[in-house]
Amino acid sequence: MRIACLGGGPAGLYFAIAMKRRAPDDEIVVVERNRPHDTFGWGVVLSDETLANLAASDPESAEAIRRAFVYWDDIAVFYRGTVTRSSGHGFCGIGRKRLLDILQDRARALGVRLQFETEFENADCCRREYDLVVAADGANSKIRASLAGVFKPDIDVRACKYIWLGTRQTFHDAFTFIFEETEHGWIWAHAYQFDADTATFIVECSEATWRRLSFDAMSTPAALAACERIFEKHLGGHTLATNARHLRGSAWLNFHRVQCEKWSHENVVLMGDAAATAHFSVGSGTKLALESAVALAEYVHSEPTLAAAFDRYEHERRTEVLRLQSAARNSTEWFENVERYLHLDPVQFNYSLLTRSQRISHENLRARDRAWLERAEMWFEEQATREKPRQSRPPMFTPFRLRGLRLKNRIVVSPMAQYRAVDGTPTDWHLVHYGERAKGGAGLVTTEMTCVSAEGRITPGCAGLYAPEHEAAWKRIVDFVHAETDAKIGVQLGHSGPKGSTQVGWEGMDVPLPHGNWEVIGPSPIAWSPRNQVPREMTRADMDAVRADFVRAAEMAARAGFDLLELHLAHGYLLSSFITPLTNGRADEYGGPLEHRMRFPLEIYHAVRAAWPQEKPISVRISATDWMDDEGITPEDAVEIARLLGGAGADIINVSAGQTSTRARPVYGRMFQTPFSDRIRNETGIATMAVGNIYEPDHVNSILMAGRADLCCLARPHLADPYWTLRAAAELGYRGETWPKPYLAGRDQLHRRASRAETPPVHV
Repeated sequence: MRIACLGGGPAGLYFAIAMKRRAPDDEIVVVERNRPHDTFGWGVVLSDETLANLAASDPESAEAIRRAFVYWDDIAVFYRGTVTRSSGHGFCGIGRKRLLDILQDRARALGVRLQFETEFENADCCRREYDLVVAADGANSKIRASLAGVFKPDIDVRACKYIWLGTRQTFHDAFTFIFEETEHGWIWAHAYQFDADTATFIVECSEATWRRLSFDAMSTPAALAACERIFEKHLGGHTLATNARHLRGSAWLNFHRVQCEKWSHENVVLMGDAAATAHFSVGSGTKLALESAVALAEYVHSEPTLAAAFDRYEHERRTEVLRLQSAARNSTEWFENVERYLHLDPVQFNYSLLTRSQRISHENLRARDRAWLERAEMWFEEQATREKPRQSRPPMFTPFRLRGLRLKNRIVVSPMAQYRAVDGTPTDWHLVHYGERAKGGAGLVTTEMTCVSAEGRITPGCAGLYAPEHEAAWKRIVDFVHAETDAKIGVQLGHSGPKGSTQVGWEGMDVPLPHGNWEVIGPSPIAWSPRNQVPREMTRADMDAVRADFVRAAEMAARAGFDLLELHLAHGYLLSSFITPLTNGRADEYGGPLEHRMRFPLEIYHAVRAAWPQEKPISVRISATDWMDDEGITPEDAVEIARLLGGAGADIINVSAGQTSTRARPVYGRMFQTPFSDRIRNETGIATMAVGNIYEPDHVNSILMAGRADLCCLARPHLADPYWTLRAAAELGYRGETWPKPYLAGRDQLHRRASRAETPPVHV
């Protein structure tokens, strides 16, 4: 086979090496536009996993790379006059030039022809002459651009400005992050060693800060001098340098995140940054390139045809690439929004930085540096209790206070519709359902949406608080929870609005009743879907009646003894339908801009607050996005919604998302709604609850410790396991949770089994 690799970076060179190892008779040429040792960038970061993959493919070059590595174990964060260090991270770095020298030497030794200082604009120069053309010409790939209609690249230009520098200052002992505040804004550096006396020093900041610092008007030498002044105390008298002389214009860049719909066309295949990029803050770009090179070489060698090899290459590699790109996106967004976190204590700021990509979790940090994490846990508890703890405990088991309410831990059983009420009255099903979950260890159990009127029900099976028998039934449940457990119980009040008069969930979600439908109301005559009723547009009299319904329900809830009240302003129900422009087309003072659309929900809040005991808190659940890009509610709007609610006196915001339109395009994933909670909490200072695909103790502890929420709501995990919290305590080796006395034998067995398993250290 005759193979041309267009691009002489790590991807192209290593593919040539891997193929020559498998097929020594293949004719392979690597074509590079630069001179032999000319490269952009300074050092690259690899992992032991990547090196193991390289060793399996070509032991000789892998060993040469290993010998050239500089290793470090710590991460050091310089922030607000403090230095926070944690250990156990296990990085290794190598100079990009040294890496290319090793790969060039190995390629030549195997018989690969290297052709430098050769320009190419597209693949036409060799598509007919060679059997296989590998486009490995980087993030700005000309090959990809020339076949853009085939590869369909999605290129996202990220917000921050960065410049890739080097220095003779050494950072031997740690991968170092340095955050410096200037009179024009914050600027930060990512610094790490890659040989005995040279380190990478990447300087990054927001574009607004970059312009205020006048970097846009500076020459590259002037920019280097300015960076040297900003980071003077960290450079120890050493200068900064750039090797980006071959770049046109400024050495400052915006990172380009590249994704391609297809990676191959006929005999041309994309590799490395040409196919997909991962932000430098997670150090995965070279890893992706090398591992993709190994994989493609294997498949070209093992599959019967080139087309089959390309298919397998895309199928096998795309999942791993997307996983790393997801982590890189999380990391990128953290740095792009770092000013959101600059109010955090250094302990929490450091934790937030370490867990920014979601690849490192709470217990993973414990495995890396147990002593550091336990100190951080003790800091977290001291902030919450104002008492100095003697020993650490996981953040999820730290108490939390709202007004006069004290929760024993940070776990909330989310509202989950049961559809078991009879004419709005809770039944024995509800007693057992809520009683079991209260016994299961959660700090707070919240009822399903409890409707404030018969017409405000979602389905005929929905529970209510609008008749004396409802109040009595709920009081029975609340009394049981208070008598038999140390959990607290909250009631969620809502009105279905345009989404009412539908079948119960398992018969058909949001599907109208086959008969017996009642009239539904909303801010505008906009139906939830073509098959649902068109709601009657509410008059002022309707608003007054609904407000009175909420007040009556709040008074009933207070008499029933609930500890917390939550108003449901999310998911397209009545109050939510006022907030989102997707269903509010009013031309009066309750429509139009966001502050007008919020008027009626705020009227309800103020009326309920006046009727609800002042010592008891009120939570408000919102949809932080309509998942409709800029057409509906956006995360930016959600921050303003939270500010309006916080200004009105709301104690905590339960941050959900979506379910406001059938046209929504949600992006699901692990903890997928937590970023909305993070943003609201850290931009407004209002306490939040996080919800959405949170299902492991590690998720909860990571969210809380990083300051992304104050409470974590779990729904489906509590349907599958009412005792989720007690089981989590045993898994984490925490013995401080209270079990029902009749169940103590089960507690002891669970802890014995957990102690025999591979579990973290015991917390008392």
